[in-house]
Amino acid sequence: MYHTSDFDFELPTELIASHPLHDRDASRMLVVNGENIHDKHIRDFLDYLKPGDVVVFNNSRVIPARFMAGDHEITLHTSVDDKNWWGLCKKFNKINIGDTLTTENGTTISVIDKDDDSGLLLRFNCDNVFDLLDKIGKMPLPPYMKREEETEDRERYQTVYAQPLGSMAAPTAGLHFTDELLQEIENRGAKIVKITLHVGAGTWMPVKTEDLSQHKMHSEWCCITPEQADIINNATRIIAVGTTSMRTLESASQLAKQNGVNARVMPICQTTNIFITPGYKFGAVDVLLTNFHLPKSTLFMLVSAFAGLDEMKSAYKHAVDEKYRFFSYGDCCLLFRKDS
Repeated sequence: MYHTSDFDFELPTELIASHPLHDRDASRMLVVNGENIHDKHIRDFLDYLKPGDVVVFNNSRVIPARFMAGDHEITLHTSVDDKNWWGLCKKFNKINIGDTLTTENGTTISVIDKDDDSGLLLRFNCDNVFDLLDKIGKMPLPPYMKREEETEDRERYQTVYAQPLGSMAAPTAGLHFTDELLQEIENRGAKIVKITLHVGAGTWMPVKTEDLSQHKMHSEWCCITPEQADIINNATRIIAVGTTSMRTLESASQLAKQNGVNARVMPICQTTNIFITPGYKFGAVDVLLTNFHLPKSTLFMLVSAFAGLDEMKSAYKHAVDEKYRFFSYGDCCLLFRKDS
């Protein structure tokens, strides 16, 4: 039985990356395969590919989800429909159901509901919420960056292949890839599949309970099409780029098991609240490329389930000693599944 405190580690604050490197493909990459650790760079990712591999990316596009309504800063995280969104607010307790908020351009927003976990349910009184956010919104940089949006964040806190709008945080492992690097993946005989998971509030939510079974995961919408599922099911190996890709793939794998389908995955287009902790049996992913994650976070629990808790603690200690850059704009690691 694991507890939240089992996933703690020391992290000097100066290793938290507050800005991206000048070049996307300049990041370091720590390779972890069991007890073997190697210091590499993201361009070395290509050397680990084999013909028949399928590299799976999350193509969700980050929306400029943070905006001011009066003196309230709101960050949207989950769409209910075209007009209604859940959003987090720093002054949550000062807002009541039935209140009307007004943005800087005069658009009114009605407060429909409140929830301690999800925040405020807001109804936007405008034709198009995305158009409104383009005018008044800012990129929802993670709180640990402790700074406001800057001009470069509009491009750099977005993958080069981002398409469908819907995330309130970037699928950050994909930030390291350039168009040239993507082309070189295919030149090495691997295939690329771009699935979708719209990243929600759960990506930053701390685990507040010591008992992992009591933690409530936020649901996020994900999709793998039938055509994509066929490619994935015919792969030699599946390499997931990012924990969001992994969670989508493993949700689709669980769906296959539940339906008695003898395949890695089956098509999926629905919400998922999958919570992967040590002891989970992986059904889809063989290799994971991911950034470094926060202590005691659900994502550090996920990578510990995949590559081993002791192995990840050792790898993270090495990363701290070698001054790797942590979190969204930081470096990455390439993890190979530990088969227990």
